[in-house]
Amino acid sequence: MTLADIQPGKKARIVSIENVNKLVRRRLIDLGIMEGSIICLKNSLPFGGPYTLEADGQSIGIRRREASLIEVSNL
Repeated sequence: MTLADIQPGKKARIVSIENVNKLVRRRLIDLGIMEGSIICLKNSLPFGGPYTLEADGQSIGIRRREASLIEVSNL
């Protein structure tokens, strides 16, 4: 399952970010989002817009394309 498959308001644990572009992966790691992190998908903007997710009390926007490459598992 990927981050793009999660419904808004649900929490998930990140399993892998290896498929994501190196620069995006570095950004996520710098923000403290890595394998094992628990995230909550807050919002999905319409018309192909980005997702808003929350991790460790901070809100982060991520493109749908990258979200579809992040593997997660349900809690």
